[in-house]
Amino acid sequence: MQDKVVAITGASRGIGAEAARVFAGAGAQVILLARTGEKIAALAEEIGGGAMAIACDVAEWISVQAAVQTVLARKGRLDVWIGNAGVIEPIARLAEADPADWGKAVDINLKGVFHGMRAVLPVMRAQGAGTVITVSSGAAHSPLEGWSSYCAAKAGAAMLTRSAHLEEGTAGIRIMGLSPGTVATEMQVKIKASGMNPVSKLDPAVHIPPDWPARCLLWMCSPAADGWLGEEVRLREDDVRRAAGLLA
Repeated sequence: MQDKVVAITGASRGIGAEAARVFAGAGAQVILLARTGEKIAALAEEIGGGAMAIACDVAEWISVQAAVQTVLARKGRLDVWIGNAGVIEPIARLAEADPADWGKAVDINLKGVFHGMRAVLPVMRAQGAGTVITVSSGAAHSPLEGWSSYCAAKAGAAMLTRSAHLEEGTAGIRIMGLSPGTVATEMQVKIKASGMNPVSKLDPAVHIPPDWPARCLLWMCSPAADGWLGEEVRLREDDVRRAAGLLA
């Protein structure tokens, strides 16, 4: 990844922040994208090595478009786009969910993925190369009580990823998803506090550390992961963990 330009959405915390550190450690020039500009600015300073922070709201097309244009103006290219930004709220049964909150979550979790792809695919097509990875979830394939917005949006994002591969896979663009399983991040704290559905009852000890999906994302940018193009890499599976160097 030496000198590759890697943009990560939702980079202020959790998997996104850890991925920024991992990619920077591999020599990449990391672009940190999040709504909280102060947090990513501090992280970019910590990382160094050409890291750059850009305040960006993935729910807003104009914001994403402007962020990508800023990257191109400063770095001249964009090699990897990781669509990681996501929210779990609202955690509420369908009959009780606030419609505005429900829709806002879809704007982030689904439309945010589209906005990223729409902004970077023409750039990568012109380059003749690039990698786009969507951070997915088991919730994309299994309904969970109280998570209707999250499940529906993640299912849509998974199909967007497959659609993007169908349309752009022959143009030299590598497109796939990562389903990381349960990760020890702030999101799990909110899930635990909700007390809703079996995920909230899990022992925190079963959650994997955020550096695991971060290291898996790095591996996914290599030809070793080409067998998963257009599909989801499921980090729950031991063979994937071994391939990514997480298990002996």
